[in-house]
Amino acid sequence: MDRDGRGWLPCLLGGAVFAVCMAGTTLPTPLYGLYQDKFGFSELTVTVVYAVYAFGVIGVLLLAGNASDTVGRRTVLLWGLGCAAASAVCFLCATGLGWLYAGRLLSGLSAGLFTGAATAYVMDLAPEGGASRATLVATAANMGGLGCGPLLAGLLAQYAPWPLYLPFGVHLALVACSVAVVARLPETVRERRPVGAVRPQRPALPAQVRAVFGPAATASFVGFALFGVFTSVSPAFLAESLDVRNHAVSGLVVALAFFASTGGQSAVGRVGAGRALPLGCAALLAGLALLAGALRWESLALVVLSALVGGAGQGLAFRAALSAVAEASPPQRRAAVISTLFVVAYAGISVPVIGVGLLTDPLGLEGAGLVFIACMAVLVASAAAYLFRRPLPARA
Repeated sequence: MDRDGRGWLPCLLGGAVFAVCMAGTTLPTPLYGLYQDKFGFSELTVTVVYAVYAFGVIGVLLLAGNASDTVGRRTVLLWGLGCAAASAVCFLCATGLGWLYAGRLLSGLSAGLFTGAATAYVMDLAPEGGASRATLVATAANMGGLGCGPLLAGLLAQYAPWPLYLPFGVHLALVACSVAVVARLPETVRERRPVGAVRPQRPALPAQVRAVFGPAATASFVGFALFGVFTSVSPAFLAESLDVRNHAVSGLVVALAFFASTGGQSAVGRVGAGRALPLGCAALLAGLALLAGALRWESLALVVLSALVGGAGQGLAFRAALSAVAEASPPQRRAAVISTLFVVAYAGISVPVIGVGLLTDPLGLEGAGLVFIACMAVLVASAAAYLFRRPLPARA
């Protein structure tokens, strides 16, 4: 047992570093209201500040998504931690809106560098025969880290001094510890090449993937859009409509969606991707309906249920989509196809969220949210109907 524990220690340390980086990307979520009070910007600006993160992720995925295969995992993770540290410094120094944009962009760059490299590294570091458990470690680190960010910031902002500074100071310390951990972990890429060998990845969609990719990408887009709305405007809704101004509660509501996603992703192995994707679509529809009810009747209980049900649906749908697309892709094109799926998913975090921000002035937060929900419901219902007519192969 001790030997097995030592064998898993590098994998678990890699997962901890992954979680630290991802926590930094959602750390500002419960703090946007404080920044609005400090700098005096609108709800549209909040959504744009949030969406800048997605543009950073997409840019890295397209330009350097395969960098860790070329220059090594540790090098890319250190770059990502450097971007995470720079992002924290931007928020610590923020004296205007420009600092927030810079911080979010750097945060997106760090997440883009980590998304593929850290997942591969965690799996590389696992003992032989531990691929399935390593996948769960990577999933839990990714979504768990995203959930811990708003929870940590909300608790510190509510119950500790310096709410706009202490969360980023703590994260900066965690990033420094992560750098020390990565420096001691082994490199798993044996044949490394110089940075100049990294080439941009073009989005690719071979003919045999298209039938699977459509519903998979649609469900991924809607799931990430739901997360985008939760992390950008739910604190404002809680404060303005429900008079919930406790930052810890705001952070917890957002964290619940990410934790539920972790649970949904871990269930895919038992359910199978063929059934998990339509089930995920159904759960996403239910989560959207609960969110509509929360907006209409101004109910905190429905907000929490929406986070749990929608988060679980996102986890089921996205991991099933990833499995199905990977299974349908030819081996030599698989990485490019998966990168295309991630680009679509992260577009879901940015485009609909900005749309909600644009509609908030003329329609109000409730009206804008209901328009968003209606559009996303049509998309995910279309994907579910397609899957009902043409189910995925069971082997996915």
